[in-house]
Parts: sequence; C-alpha cells; structure tokens
Amino acid sequence: MSRKAIDDAMRASVEQYLNDLRGAAPDGLHDLFMAAAERPLLDVVMRHAEGNQSRAAEWLGINRNTLRRKLHDHRLGR
Repeated sequence: MSRKAIDDAMRASVEQYLNDLRGAAPDGLHDLFMAAAERPLLDVVMRHAEGNQSRAAEWLGINRNTLRRKLHDHRLGR
C-alpha cells in the first residue's frame, strides 16, 4: 500500500467520523485517531516481527522501552 493510499484511507475515516456526528462538535480528535491508528499498527507489526520487541521497535523507529509502554497502554500483551 502506498503512502497516498494510506492518506486516502485516513481522510475517508475522518470524513466519515465527522459526517456521523451530524453537526455535533467533535472533541479530542487527535487523541482518538492517533490511538485508533496506533493500536492496529502495533498489533500487526508485532505479529510480523513474531513477537520480537527489539525487531518491532527497530521497524517502527522507536525505542524498545517506548514500544513496551505502548503495548501496555493498548493492552497488547506480548
């Protein structure tokens, strides 16, 4: 999947969410969408890294301790 395809998918999700609010003011959009994107990203990367946190952290470009905290925060026990 290209960067453009990912951008398009995220745009469509944000548009759909705002349309579903039917004019109500959104709240906390940044945190909502960051968490919504981060959880599946971590889950899929950990699966492809076969549970190897060091490898997954390298692929993600983050520190292993940061990855461990994020896995804990999202309740993605490995």
